[in-house]
Amino acid sequence: MDTMSNGADFGFEHRPAHATARVLLHALAALLAACLVALGAATSAHAASGDGLIKVFVVPEPTQTGGQPATLQSIAASTLGDPSRSVEVFDLNRGLAQKDGGALNGPDDQLHPGWILRLPQDAAGPEVQLARDTGAQNAVSSPPDSGQRTSPPNTAWTTMFTIPLTAVVAVLAAIVLALITAGIVARRRVRGAYAASLRAVRKLGEPMRRKRRLTQRRAAGRRFATDAESVRRAYATLDDFTPTRQQPERPVHALRVDDTGVTVWLTASDAADAPWTNIDSTRWRRPAAAGGWLTRGETTSMTPQSSVSTACLVRAGTDSDGEPVFVDLSWLDGVLSVSGDQAVARDVVHNLLAEIARTRPNTPVSVLRGADGAPAFTVPTGLRELPRVQAPAVSVPATGHGTVRAGASRRPVQGLVVVTGAPGEREAAELAALCGPGGAGWTGLVCGEASGAHWRWYTDADGHVDIPVLDVQLTVPA
Repeated sequence: MDTMSNGADFGFEHRPAHATARVLLHALAALLAACLVALGAATSAHAASGDGLIKVFVVPEPTQTGGQPATLQSIAASTLGDPSRSVEVFDLNRGLAQKDGGALNGPDDQLHPGWILRLPQDAAGPEVQLARDTGAQNAVSSPPDSGQRTSPPNTAWTTMFTIPLTAVVAVLAAIVLALITAGIVARRRVRGAYAASLRAVRKLGEPMRRKRRLTQRRAAGRRFATDAESVRRAYATLDDFTPTRQQPERPVHALRVDDTGVTVWLTASDAADAPWTNIDSTRWRRPAAAGGWLTRGETTSMTPQSSVSTACLVRAGTDSDGEPVFVDLSWLDGVLSVSGDQAVARDVVHNLLAEIARTRPNTPVSVLRGADGAPAFTVPTGLRELPRVQAPAVSVPATGHGTVRAGASRRPVQGLVVVTGAPGEREAAELAALCGPGGAGWTGLVCGEASGAHWRWYTDADGHVDIPVLDVQLTVPA
């Protein structure tokens, strides 16, 4: 089975879930755009109202324009983009009294420096200013029968203030840029505060999540205790891989059974014939509709004698879809080390023993206490617990590192040695004598780190077990 371990990196990738600084920049940019839109809307609304802000042009001194006096045409060209719109400027200002007592009565009248002229609402440019008319309006018009054109109201500019539009935008932009700068400088604090708040929320909800996970795991344990159908289908699947005259047996190290078909894990160098289809380097899939596969309701023996006599299939847990995943303990070739969270590791071993009790009752089991003082272990009903087994010979166990020690050899599960914690020197020597290469042929299940273990599984406090040699994570029944 060592060829399977070369096919993948068995780690799990975790990526950051948020980028606070980027979100802050986007939010502030949106705020700037909203402020500019609001400013434009407010300016238009004020310009449209009679007593609100209006757009005006203050006639400059000739010295400010290079000696050229301002005209209605030059004003229309610079603020409206069209000299011919000077007529509109004239109509807006005809007869309006200025501060010096003068007024614009004709389109060719000379404009005096300091005059304030109204502009159409669409006027724009650096010379356009905002002003508020606070004077009284007096209608000055000729009699209707005089033949003269009626003049518009004459406005007295008693007081007026002007606000350059560019200055308003500049101040607003400066405020928003200051906020952005402050956000960038403080992004670490913001990220830290956000992370702290998330941790606090998770901490408050952890008891409920833990209770919910435990309920789900207990439901999986009850399902395993009553679901004989998946066990029958799993053993029936092995018939496709039994040895024939044409080819030797192809080891099935694990399999997954569901209503739509079955998936098997083979050695990377093996292949399955049609109707099996390849999923990746080690997994093959056969749909339930394919002929010859055991369907629901058909019966076959739950014991391995119906397929491969040495197979010992046990459900290690359920995958992300809630479907059971079987492993074949006959390919452990010695010792399984289950480390990580101690309570969940014990659940893993207890579940494996319960699975064996259902399919192989009266299998002998010997329980050893680990050197770390782990609590006693209760053997499930149906198995035959023995006192401490006398090993044929006590020897120093072979050391090994990594997920697998070497290529696995198949051996029947004739007896189980359970170590309730990390084994000490004596327990390690007994494991080597009973379960190691050339030993008594027993299978070891260790709740902790065990030197020389062929398979190594890893658990976490959430009730999961990682099986790197299969590249899967399962939920452990409780």
